[in-house]
Amino acid sequence: MNQILIFISVFTLMVSCKNNSKVSDGNTTEYDSLVMIAKAKAIHQRVITLDTHCDINVKNFTDSINYTQQTDSQVNLPNMNAGGLDVAWFIVYTGQDSLTAEGYAKAYDNAMSKFDAIHKLVSEFAPDQIELATSSNEVKRIVASGKKVAMIGIENGYPIGTDIENIEKFYNLGARYMSLSHNGHSQLCDSNTGETDDVWLHNGLSELGKQVVIEMNRVGMMIDVSHPSKESMRQMIALTKAPIIASHSSARALCNHSRNLDDEQLKWLKDNGGVVQTVAFQAYINTEKNNARNDALTLLRQEIADSLGVKWYNRNDFRALSEAEKAIFRDYRNQILTLADKKAASNLEIPEAVNVSDFVDHIDYLVEKIGIEHVGISSDFDGGGGVKGWSDASETFNVTLELVKRGYTENEIAMLWSGNLLRVLDEVEAVASKLNSNL
Repeated sequence: MNQILIFISVFTLMVSCKNNSKVSDGNTTEYDSLVMIAKAKAIHQRVITLDTHCDINVKNFTDSINYTQQTDSQVNLPNMNAGGLDVAWFIVYTGQDSLTAEGYAKAYDNAMSKFDAIHKLVSEFAPDQIELATSSNEVKRIVASGKKVAMIGIENGYPIGTDIENIEKFYNLGARYMSLSHNGHSQLCDSNTGETDDVWLHNGLSELGKQVVIEMNRVGMMIDVSHPSKESMRQMIALTKAPIIASHSSARALCNHSRNLDDEQLKWLKDNGGVVQTVAFQAYINTEKNNARNDALTLLRQEIADSLGVKWYNRNDFRALSEAEKAIFRDYRNQILTLADKKAASNLEIPEAVNVSDFVDHIDYLVEKIGIEHVGISSDFDGGGGVKGWSDASETFNVTLELVKRGYTENEIAMLWSGNLLRVLDEVEAVASKLNSNL
């Protein structure tokens, strides 16, 4: 009798977990164990899930359109709730422009508009649903309260111009990490994009960039090396007194892209005590697989655009557009992407998409190479990121499921999702406290 009751209880649990799980075809099959899904779901609910790189569009931070709604963005509160994503680092991103007073002023205004948008979300639009955190303790407190967490990172130090005091100003607005360049050399350091033509501006850090590293240590802001050049990274590590992060990069040994970190860079990062936040960006996970699918999808997108009487722009073409033209394109881009994806789903000749399994291959490699305490997770959502199975924040659980399938323990999964990054944040703050106490 007891055996029958046990069997019924286990069967009921398995069915219940199946009915309440959102599992994508990108990383699971019908043969997956329902018990494993239940285990992964329980772990996912207990650990703090943190994504270090989510871009924003200020158009989604208004009274009428904002993240309380199901916006066209990959990240919003409904998607975070559906996928169990606890913490989103919203990005103050500015593209690279001329190294002039006019360029710096424009970049500063752009940065301030994004700071303002994030603050409006947490203070005006959804204070009952999401709160801004600036420390690991605040993250834990907010998650325990049942709210989602917003944190702020700066992608490209270009907006600080030549005024080093802007670093503390941005810190006081909530920024807790900053990269010193993006795509193109900034006034602070060389970018990874210099690999294309082997043309460098500073051969690493500029003199101002060296001062910025020191100032970031002083205020307690994490240094992000995802976009700077390899030589810039080497010089930053030699100069910094605190651990660094790569907020959204993967393993170059598995995918030879300049945005990824090679084995030598990974050793530098390990020795520094930092963390690399593995990024779910298809071109940085498997370039060949991604290009094959994109070539096929581009033809579909062009056909659909033609049928709608509009023009399709690839990523490089898009960058060359004016801001007004970019805004127009964004208005119809998602519609075309959705229609193309639907057509591709029923076309067996379209190559397979880069998926969650491919993404976790990079996590596996990084863990084996530098140790699990130096590896984390990021998406680059709304900045080009996302893979099949983790295409937006609503599918966040699928990453945890894949980690469970590969044998990671709950403690290890907690480290990957947030523990390692928050540990670095704590250590950076401790260095700042020590430096300021010696002044």
